[in-house]
Amino acid sequence: MSANPQWDISRALRVARLFHLVCGLRDASVTPFLTLYLRQLGLAAPWVGILMGTKHLITAFWAPFCAFLAKSYQKRRVLLMGSLLGSVGASLLMVLVPPLDKDLGHRSCVGSHSVTPTVLPPELALTGNFTSAQLPASNDPVGMPNLPDKRSTGTRDASGFGKGPGASVQEAFSFLPRNSVGSVEGARIASEVLQPVTSRVRGTPWESALRRVSHALPLPAGGTALGSPANLSAAQGGSGARDLSLEDLRWTFLLSLGSMVFWELLAAPVEKVADDSLFEYLDFVDATDRYRKLWVWKLLGMSAGVCGMAAVVVQLDCFLMPSGPRGAAHFYGYSLVSTLALLVSIFFPIPTCRRQEHSHKNVRALSLLEGDPRLILLALTVFLTGAASSTVQNFLFWHMEDHGSGELVMGFSVALGLLGEILLRAFKTTLLRKLSRAGTIGLGLGCLSGQMLYYSFLWSWWSVLPAQILSAFSNGALWWAVEASVEGLATRGTERPLSAMFRGHLYWGGTSLGSFVGGFVVKRFSLAVLYQASCVALLLWLALFLSVQTRLPQERKINYSKLLAAEAGDTSDSEQEMERDWLVKAMREEPSDWKG
Repeated sequence: MSANPQWDISRALRVARLFHLVCGLRDASVTPFLTLYLRQLGLAAPWVGILMGTKHLITAFWAPFCAFLAKSYQKRRVLLMGSLLGSVGASLLMVLVPPLDKDLGHRSCVGSHSVTPTVLPPELALTGNFTSAQLPASNDPVGMPNLPDKRSTGTRDASGFGKGPGASVQEAFSFLPRNSVGSVEGARIASEVLQPVTSRVRGTPWESALRRVSHALPLPAGGTALGSPANLSAAQGGSGARDLSLEDLRWTFLLSLGSMVFWELLAAPVEKVADDSLFEYLDFVDATDRYRKLWVWKLLGMSAGVCGMAAVVVQLDCFLMPSGPRGAAHFYGYSLVSTLALLVSIFFPIPTCRRQEHSHKNVRALSLLEGDPRLILLALTVFLTGAASSTVQNFLFWHMEDHGSGELVMGFSVALGLLGEILLRAFKTTLLRKLSRAGTIGLGLGCLSGQMLYYSFLWSWWSVLPAQILSAFSNGALWWAVEASVEGLATRGTERPLSAMFRGHLYWGGTSLGSFVGGFVVKRFSLAVLYQASCVALLLWLALFLSVQTRLPQERKINYSKLLAAEAGDTSDSEQEMERDWLVKAMREEPSDWKG
């Protein structure tokens, strides 16, 4: 069989491992840091939530649709290579989106990556960080309150490690409209336009200072009344500045949305098309057991990519984009690794002949999902897990940045969770057997809720790291139990469509909804409240899940090996021969049936 070049299994597995490794590098180079870059552009949490929700929605539905068309017309390699080639250029469109603050890149690159003060007009001299507040002085010529002139000692050096609080908001007052300062309207605009950076983080010193500025009613030097023509003219100038800032915000958001949608439409089909092609290739030669062992290569690639790209960005960001927001180097790295993946995809194993398959598998899988209460319970669990996980994917780096974390720390926190999942994989069978599938799902939900609660009480740049160890259970073990349950409940021929429905439509659909809602929760309340609310929701669902699943009808699994042996009359009394039966051994290694 290996003589036929189409079925060279060893070569196909080597190429598949390399492709998974490169795709892991590719995804980790920009995806974890994408919302951080959008924050640098000046977009507030609701706008970021809308952008990420749209991105996840495309992933949930567009990728399976493209994979279906490519399979129907036998154009998988064309779509795979075309998607990789298109994503090389489409990702660079994000670099062209103008930030709200045009001088942001220049200030952030001056003096390495340390925090530098933002220079504002003398009418409203605000500094980046505050340690205390003072009352207005009587000799202020324009009646504005004297803001503190002390700066916090928090800095962040080029290594990306924080050295104290407040290091991540050096641009906190860079979004003020320059022609609105000194006016009645300008003080109020300051609070509105600054919101994209502060994100309503309660208790921060710059928020308190802004609140005092926005509530102050300055009087001109001559004591002119607020309703005088001079002040009316100033208010009109502030209104014009506000219109200008809103116009800039509108263009930044629309350009970000268009670039991200175009980019995701091109990049989303890659993983789905490659996954289906490889599985069918190995299924032709009954080697799907090796397919299950390839996941580790992508996790290794992501672990290396998220840390390596963070280190590269720290060193090269100002060199590549001295006049733009920090983080632009992520997109250049993504394009470079996508080019490497494009070269590997030329040799990626894709079957050239079509096997006769049962039609309407997706329809059968959907009808099975609608008719089985156990699958409905699993579907709701996966959907809620996706919604809760979106808060981590979208805003955890914001929370870490507010506490002084650099990109190296952020990347290491992600790698820590991925490596923990790899190490825990060795105990997968034991874990599922001891706790059962339902128990493992409950453990994963409990660990995820514990992480959410912990995130809401971060106190330092390094404090997120201990909680990342739980990601091995909240992501890895949870999905192992879900997939084992789906395979146990699926009928013949619906295992992969049903699993793809859970991994694709349900999980990413929940992530999309969580992104839309989470952004507005951050704007209305704070990041801490978002994580606390997610924790409460997960705990309530955990209690409901454990109480409902014990009342659902149980199903005993049939030992097909014994039935086939009995029908063929080939039963053996020898225990040693029974041990050689691979099917019996495999079923003995499977975890216990779905039970409470």
